[in-house]
Amino acid sequence: MTMKRAVAAGGAVLIAAVLLTAELTGQTSNLPMRPYGQLAGCSEKPAEFHKCAIEKAKTFTPPRMPDGTPDFRGVWARSRVSTDNIEEHPQTFENPGGVSMIVDPPDGKIPYQPWAAALRLTHPPTYRDTQASCFVPGPPRQAYAPGGYQILQTPGALTFLSEFAHTFRIIPTDGRPHIAPNILLALGDSRGRWEGNTLVVDITNLRAQAWFDHMGNFYSPAAHIVERWTMIAPDAMHYAGTLTDPKVYTRPWTIAFGIRRNAEPGYEQMEVACHEGSRTEFTDVGLKYFPYSGARVP
Repeated sequence: MTMKRAVAAGGAVLIAAVLLTAELTGQTSNLPMRPYGQLAGCSEKPAEFHKCAIEKAKTFTPPRMPDGTPDFRGVWARSRVSTDNIEEHPQTFENPGGVSMIVDPPDGKIPYQPWAAALRLTHPPTYRDTQASCFVPGPPRQAYAPGGYQILQTPGALTFLSEFAHTFRIIPTDGRPHIAPNILLALGDSRGRWEGNTLVVDITNLRAQAWFDHMGNFYSPAAHIVERWTMIAPDAMHYAGTLTDPKVYTRPWTIAFGIRRNAEPGYEQMEVACHEGSRTEFTDVGLKYFPYSGARVP
């Protein structure tokens, strides 16, 4: 890693720590406001982007692979969204105004069952976020985790190589069935198919030891996620993920946001080793502050 990239990585970690502290303490009201930008002519605000991107996708024709499927190859990263709390919240350095990533239901709230809403409140003061502990972020968080990801594409599969924690995810598109339901994985079991220009990814077999954000929003192993990835411009993509979990939520709900292509010439992905040189996990254990290992579901 070059010195420039090392400094950038260290700065990103420091900023993340500061914004999380501000979020947890409520000391966010005096942060400077920065307006949302545009992506492919759509506002980066998730709900507005979602509506605009659906219309853009109707008229955009993406580049094609030799087999005729849309060509997703390249380096991509989430557009401007909040990753410290996916629900609406006070402004942070990362996301002025703290606009919710949830586009359905319209109130931007996760439709928790009452017991689950109460349990969620106990998570931040009890557990360490698994992403902060350098465990791989499960879907849908992998799509908006720190850093970006390179998409490799071959007939029958797409592979996502993430900068964060050396995470990789392979999505077969050859029609194979899901693995046995008793096998649970950190990233779940992804099966993709093409619906026109949209990559639809069906995800099951989740171990459910990851959160959606730093605030302890969670799901159970019964969760079923359907992702929809659609190019809306040469350097822009629309992401929508719908989550169903009858043990935790009262209804399905959906997050959406934009994804931007990294067009920097000669860009090489940053190595985010995460654990290298870290000692905070030992301090946390000494304070009885342990990594989250999954919720006890009634």
